[in-house]
Amino acid sequence: MSAPQSLSSVNITILGSASAQPSSTRNHSSLALRLDGDVWLFDCGEATQHQLQKSTVKMGKIQKIFITHTHGDHIFGLLPVLASRLNGAGGMTDPAEDPRLQHAEQTRVTPLEIYGPAGTRAYVRNGLTYTHTILGAPYVVHELRFPSDLPDDDLTSMPLHASELATGRNIRQVDGIWVDIWANDLLAVSAAPIFHSVPCVGYVVTELPVPGKIEPAKYIPALKRTKTPISVMKLLQQGESVQLSDGTVLHGPERKPGRKLVILGDTYDSSPIADLAREADILVHEATNAHLPGVDPNTKDDDTYESVEARAKSRGHSTPQMAGAFGKNIGARKLLLNHFSARYPGNDDLDEEAKKIMQAIGTLAAGEFNGPVICARDLMSFDIEPRR
Repeated sequence: MSAPQSLSSVNITILGSASAQPSSTRNHSSLALRLDGDVWLFDCGEATQHQLQKSTVKMGKIQKIFITHTHGDHIFGLLPVLASRLNGAGGMTDPAEDPRLQHAEQTRVTPLEIYGPAGTRAYVRNGLTYTHTILGAPYVVHELRFPSDLPDDDLTSMPLHASELATGRNIRQVDGIWVDIWANDLLAVSAAPIFHSVPCVGYVVTELPVPGKIEPAKYIPALKRTKTPISVMKLLQQGESVQLSDGTVLHGPERKPGRKLVILGDTYDSSPIADLAREADILVHEATNAHLPGVDPNTKDDDTYESVEARAKSRGHSTPQMAGAFGKNIGARKLLLNHFSARYPGNDDLDEEAKKIMQAIGTLAAGEFNGPVICARDLMSFDIEPRR
């Protein structure tokens, strides 16, 4: 059976949409990207595994985890998810009897891949080691190294964890970006730095060009004339060329651009990723703080749009207007706001006051953006449709 030429389903599910502190209606940051049967997580804040259990995302389908930065609200849930996903637990009284420690068995299993900035490998290795956690399957950590990072320093003297593969790469930038940190026949992932209070990464997931729409009437007369089986339409649909018995060559429709998803970490300035992110089908951008006079009862009397923006930037964060302006700059088709302050409720589907606040935040972004704006809510799920 030939490999699929395009993805049939691309879905985003929000597992957590809070910033520094979770609230009763928002969990810490995490987003699940479902690509047909596989699941990729972007960030993994505290209690992400609880959110997975509440969602329709299957834990066992997680293949990759991408960390934007190592602040706790984006990484504290990583070790519990690894333990749950990879059958982790404490050891047996006789370690020799624990099948999870048999390395020959682990080498036959595709490892779970983790990508993140320097420190991610040390955090995972030390955390698993000091909690005496044994995993039943392997993992590997690839680090996106900034120019200021030491090229081969793992930031820990701890030896490899029993389940950690030694094949983790230290990926260096090329012209300021990390190019194709992962790719196959359908997808490619690249990344670029974005400005925050600590080293932070934005990821761009690009679906490679997909088959164009076929027009059967263009081909059927020639197929009938040469008595060519209609089944060759499948080859034409994939953009291939077919030579008929009379020498005529039929060419399938030209391939068209695939979907592009831009998923950013915390930032007060996303400009370094702008070129890589252009024409995104969806931009996921933080909007931690907003000035909402007359809407948010917690609004300070002396606050202005300018003072709130200045305060957000000083802490490495953005306002909805900043997110909208960046989305417009890169020509994004849709904007998803997330990473909201704990003061902004996440139950706007049930509570009218919460709905007013989140609509006001969306309106601020829409004033700068030329397309639909969505405000993230925990466990929200929607598909990214193919380009027409």
